[in-house]
Amino acid sequence: MPHSITFKAADGFRLHGHEWRHAQADPSRPVVVINPATSVASRYYHRFAAYLHEHDMDVVTYDYRGIGASRPPASLRRLKASWFDWGEQDCEGALRHARAQFPGQPLDVVAHSIGGFALGLAPSNVEVRRVVTMGSQFAYWRDYPPELRRGMLLKWHLAMPLLAVALGYVPAKRLGWMEDTPRGVALDWSTMRPGFERNFRHRSPQGARLASQRLERFAGLRAPLLALSVTDDPFGTEAAIERLLGYYTSSPRTHLRLAPQDIDAAQIGHFAFFHDRFRDSLWPIALEWLTQEALAEMPRSRAIHDFESSSSRLTTHCTTVIR
Repeated sequence: MPHSITFKAADGFRLHGHEWRHAQADPSRPVVVINPATSVASRYYHRFAAYLHEHDMDVVTYDYRGIGASRPPASLRRLKASWFDWGEQDCEGALRHARAQFPGQPLDVVAHSIGGFALGLAPSNVEVRRVVTMGSQFAYWRDYPPELRRGMLLKWHLAMPLLAVALGYVPAKRLGWMEDTPRGVALDWSTMRPGFERNFRHRSPQGARLASQRLERFAGLRAPLLALSVTDDPFGTEAAIERLLGYYTSSPRTHLRLAPQDIDAAQIGHFAFFHDRFRDSLWPIALEWLTQEALAEMPRSRAIHDFESSSSRLTTHCTTVIR
């Protein structure tokens, strides 16, 4: 069973989460940090964390500031939090916590959606051994599927920022969207440009220097990275996945793109990878990468080819695996 933990983000903000820890320490046993999606409470990943623990891994889950157990008792309106805080402060704090509590053990990361972006912002990503991301991107609107783009624009780029400005936060839980969301996070999402560094370059005289520092942090990750995506994920389109992968210029990157019918499923979408109904079909893919840095055999034949992203930042080839 997991036990509750608290630890400090890089800037001292108190974060809450859970640990799955084996009774006997083993320097060869990996410790896996799970980075959540935007405004998804970390408890959503507990079944997957337990699965990794069953396969001889220690695991750390945590909530970003403003979300789940890391939501302050005072009004969310007063909380200053952004996607950049979630990466530079919160993910960084989680990596430091894992390193301190599991000294000498290999450090791996599983990241969902914006969690793959947050990892690139954390200075300690240089210590990570292996990475698995699921549907990871940073929500540039032109990457949405053309047939869904209008509705997604209205919801996430019009309604959400209007609520954030009017109320000081987004009451997303009452709307059935996700957890309530800090104002700054909602505005980051709704205003994201094709290159994320363009969002803040103009905000202060130090903006250009800050942009350069953040790009260097992405380049600091050297861990082999498996990017998983599915064809029925409206956020994780091929263009969106490749856009983020283009920033990880020092990492060997493999993109595995699946269709639900590959595993005889009706749908998977942006969230269902972490449902335990996929324990025997999808979860072994992540497990095989974390343990062997290899792709698990899929039940159906696949075509494998190299692709080069249209992003000018992607200077090395990745492998796309599709039907």
